[in-house]
Amino acid sequence: AQRKLAVRQAHGELFRMYEGWRVKMVQLRAQIEAYIDFSEDENIEDGVYTQVCLEAKKLADAIRAHLNDKRQGEILRNGVALSIVGPPNSGKSTLLNKLAQRQVAIVSPIAGTTRDIVETTLDIGGYPLVVRDTAGLRKASSDVIEMEGIRRAVEAAQEADIRICMVDAQQALDCTTKPSDSFLQNAEWQALLDLPHTFVVLSKIDTLKSSDGIQAAAQAWAQSQRINNRIVPISCANMFGWESLMQLLADDIRTAWGTSVAQQMPLTKTRHRQHLQQCLEHLDSFESIGEDMVVLGAEELRGA
Repeated sequence: AQRKLAVRQAHGELFRMYEGWRVKMVQLRAQIEAYIDFSEDENIEDGVYTQVCLEAKKLADAIRAHLNDKRQGEILRNGVALSIVGPPNSGKSTLLNKLAQRQVAIVSPIAGTTRDIVETTLDIGGYPLVVRDTAGLRKASSDVIEMEGIRRAVEAAQEADIRICMVDAQQALDCTTKPSDSFLQNAEWQALLDLPHTFVVLSKIDTLKSSDGIQAAAQAWAQSQRINNRIVPISCANMFGWESLMQLLADDIRTAWGTSVAQQMPLTKTRHRQHLQQCLEHLDSFESIGEDMVVLGAEELRGA
């Protein structure tokens, strides 16, 4: 996806669109300034100002539609951000290492091993992905460093494009071992499940006595917890459910950020977005100014 985007940009697709807008802007400026200079001499055709306003509105609509791309180009250029969150010892670091196919994060049975964000880049389904492992979410901790890690974990999950909420399958499906510090019992952490592109992964399926009927059991658990997210049971030890998780991520990325890229060249740089937003502000201001204040309108077109 990044290669196709780069090839299209190298062929000047984005330049041609921006250059067309620039030429149109210069034409509108020329018309409105001619209207100011010569309208009193009656050498200007009727309806010039109205026509300029219509063309400026069309241009503003085109720029607005270009900006309303859900940051698809920037996300594809920089990578889709995926955060792995969940309680301590739920398999977050193991999942990161398995995705990266190398030892990126330290894995241990000690709760609170991961305290800061551990990040790596990889490719899923032809799309770039920036995966972040985060500190385990738990309420009580006397360690100020771990608490800061938890704060950063929540922040990273809120800012991510995709979230994987990890839950230990044995603790989730065995009603006798409900963890008191589960993120499901914290309103702020549970709110992460309401964000789009958020999936719940039941990890360590291999620790269960039997994996028979695991999908039905997982759905029943989700209903009991009022979880409406897609549930994926996996095991990083025997790769149970691994293909399902990879396919789910690839399909979600393709649907959310890959479809419209093939139709229209998207924005790929924050700097371009900022300039276009400033241009749009000037065009909107021009549209709000009446013909009696045409000089101020001309200044807005110059600013655009």
